Amino acid sequence: MTSSRQDLNFETAKADWSELQPFFAQGIVLHVSSTLDLLVVAEELAADNAPRFEHWLSSGDVAKVSDDQARQWIEGQAEMWTLVIKPWILVQECL
Repeated sequence: MTSSRQDLNFETAKADWSELQPFFAQGIVLHVSSTLDLLVVAEELAADNAPRFEHWLSSGDVAKVSDDQARQWIEGQAEMWTLVIKPWILVQECL
């Protein structure tokens, strides 16, 4: 059973990037490009839609957070939208 967009929307939260550092260190944080809707990505991940997710990974629209990106977010005190789809934490910069 997949989560509905409304259910997922209720599970989103804002967090400072500094709070996400332990999860980044575990390698479980995926960055979602601002060109994508965080909830759509979460729905597809929860539904195990591998072809669509692999397309986003290959295009770079979804990617593991790099060390350089993490450093920039720490320095910029970035605030992120977050959503947990186990075992992953999806993040997207708050605009």
